[in-house]
Amino acid sequence: MVSTLTWQQLRDLELTELSDAADGWGAISRHADSAREQVDGRMSGPLAKTQESESASAAVKRLKRLSDNYYYIQAECGLIRGSVDGLATELATQRKKLLEALDDAAALGYTVNENGSIGYPAGGQSELTDKEVPGGTAYGQNGRFDSSNPSPSSGKVGLYQPGAGADGSTFASPNPHYAKAVDIADRVAYAVLRAQEIDVRYSGALERLKATPGLDVDTRTWADLASDIDTVGASAMPYLADQIPLDKSPADRKAWWEHLTPDQRQEYLSAFPGLIGNLNGIPAEVRDHANRENLKVLIAKLEVQNDDLSKSQLEGLKGIQEKLDEGGSPPMFLLGVGDEGNGRAIVSYGNPDTSKNVSAYVPGLGTKLDGDFAGDTVRRALQTQKGAYKYDHSTASIVWLGYDAPNVVEVASTGNADKGAPAYLSFMEGVEATNENKNPHITAIGHSYGSLLVGTAAREHGGIPGVDDIVLLGSPGTGAQKAAELNVGAGHVFAASAGNDPVSWLPAKSSLLGPDPAVVNSLDNERWFGRDPTSKEFGARRMESGDGPLPLLLSGEGMTPAHSGYFDPDRNPSAANNIAKIVAGRSDHIRTEEPR
Repeated sequence: MVSTLTWQQLRDLELTELSDAADGWGAISRHADSAREQVDGRMSGPLAKTQESESASAAVKRLKRLSDNYYYIQAECGLIRGSVDGLATELATQRKKLLEALDDAAALGYTVNENGSIGYPAGGQSELTDKEVPGGTAYGQNGRFDSSNPSPSSGKVGLYQPGAGADGSTFASPNPHYAKAVDIADRVAYAVLRAQEIDVRYSGALERLKATPGLDVDTRTWADLASDIDTVGASAMPYLADQIPLDKSPADRKAWWEHLTPDQRQEYLSAFPGLIGNLNGIPAEVRDHANRENLKVLIAKLEVQNDDLSKSQLEGLKGIQEKLDEGGSPPMFLLGVGDEGNGRAIVSYGNPDTSKNVSAYVPGLGTKLDGDFAGDTVRRALQTQKGAYKYDHSTASIVWLGYDAPNVVEVASTGNADKGAPAYLSFMEGVEATNENKNPHITAIGHSYGSLLVGTAAREHGGIPGVDDIVLLGSPGTGAQKAAELNVGAGHVFAASAGNDPVSWLPAKSSLLGPDPAVVNSLDNERWFGRDPTSKEFGARRMESGDGPLPLLLSGEGMTPAHSGYFDPDRNPSAANNIAKIVAGRSDHIRTEEPR
């Protein structure tokens, strides 16, 4: 696809027409969203709760179909609006540059030719002939640029000047108008080339936004919507980079969001739910709303893919969807979701923006977005919230899978922690920025390899934003030799190790390579990633923890049940209760035991 946009067409563009069209599509999107809310809130919801007959079930099913249709209209119209708005905004920038160049040409008395070249008058004096240097024509970037033919005649980045060398190189003309004409020709050429690229980019995206015939919104339809969202997002990224403070701090993004009009917020939510839902600094309720919408699209996208990773992620996403549909108390917030890498999911029990106490737990070895994550890993955040709730009702507990946790091959390396730590730092900075309390109590929890990620993040300058306490569970080391390195004060670093947890006994690499047997060297305080956090030399406060079940087949509970039981009040009540007290800001009341 090649755009034939000329400089004359760019000059004469009526961009208000594009803006009006974007507003029109936005209005349709809002109407569809309102209709869907009416169907769900006033029709299907009450009907499902009050009627149990077959006819009522059939009616609810048909209303669900209608609701899906409205959502599809809302989403697709939102995408069209976002595309047209992005097209208008980006073209406006290039049109402004073109008009400025044309104004400069007019002020100097230069001629702008049909093909975008610039004619300039005679001026100056030739040193060879002592006569006035004649005028000429300056051409734009990439040789003899012709705005009606974007393929240049020369691959060189330069400007053609009559009398130039055979290789297309130019010489410095004694005519003082030459350099000014060259500059204007370049600016005209660049504005048109950029506008052509923008035109092609958005035309391709809009061409794909076509609804399939019929009223059924099935798996194929949702998969098509997922593809449309990806296409529009890729096409509009330059526009988004200018409009959204992607490279700013979470606090800056929070301020940006607060200053948007309701209409502008709806535009971003409709067209780019995956971006807004995963943007640190955006309020939790907004992220939850965006991610719930994006969750449907991700599920549909994965349902038409047959590889093992997609099947695994699909199981995890459906498990999260089921929990969201169940509702209940504490309320569940979906703060992040995505299919990159092994999958991403950030789930909070309780609102982290309104709660005085917030914890963010990083899981470790083998964790990925799958059925086990949606079941067991997410349950740990719920267990923490319920435990802390007994001590302070204003509590939110988060499980953060914002990185690719290592598998058994990768677990010996710090690579996954090094890559994941910046993302965790950014997320926690967002938690601090959006919390409405004057001085919230924030706890970072690292379990297994997740303790290395937390330790890596904490060792950065300034530590983890907003964090008051750090809890390390079943840790093979944090990369630190002393608790003081984690930037919260040694008295605010807590560690627990169950007696039957083999991971917390993982010896140092040097022990495995040295002359002494690993089982002997595992009795010292050097672990795979630094000093044992429960050792006296490390300097953390060792929380009391039960031994937990025996490993492997000895307990009948799996390979390492003690390693996964710290959050469970049934399997390790002492550790779970201590975690709850720390999260609730009651660390002075925990039970401790002697360091190793």
